[in-house]
Amino acid sequence: MAWEPDYITLEQLRDFLEVPDDDTSDDALLAVDITAASRSIDTECNRQFGVTAAEARTYRAEWRTDKGRWVVVTDDFMAAPTAITADGSTVTGHRYGPLNAVSKGRPYERLELATDAAVVPVYPDYEVVVTAAWGWTAVPAAITLATRLQASRFAARRGSPYGVAGSPDLGNELRLLAKLDADVAVMVAGYVRTRRPV
Repeated sequence: MAWEPDYITLEQLRDFLEVPDDDTSDDALLAVDITAASRSIDTECNRQFGVTAAEARTYRAEWRTDKGRWVVVTDDFMAAPTAITADGSTVTGHRYGPLNAVSKGRPYERLELATDAAVVPVYPDYEVVVTAAWGWTAVPAAITLATRLQASRFAARRGSPYGVAGSPDLGNELRLLAKLDADVAVMVAGYVRTRRPV
């Protein structure tokens, strides 16, 4: 997760906050809010959105007795890898999982080597090198909206240095807790990845 993209633009946040066009005084701070919100969503989801240029990454394969094959848990990818090697030899006879992921607008998260694959991971590291464009080809709409909400919350936090927004006199006091906004957590729940590659 090295490329760290922002999931909304400064203009998108300015529009969301209804900042007048001629007021650019907070733009630098809003840019920081956007990046902080994007990284908070990454942490909650245990993944990143957007796509990198193709690069080689090394993963450790594991033998799955329930599947009777080698499984390589990878970072997210949506386009077929350009190269897969184990011990310097090209791996053939594999499939991507979960099955049908891309047709559902989701990335693949693993490779499964065929039971009769000629090239398999070798002892002691069982490493597989995969070259691919990593990530999601498009940032999901829910992630974009979640970033807007979380960034706006961070922006509002500057006006409430003690973590309380609103007024007790008006009955709208709200404590800003050290976690994602509740609505943001609901929006990103379907994008949380429970298992990361090793």
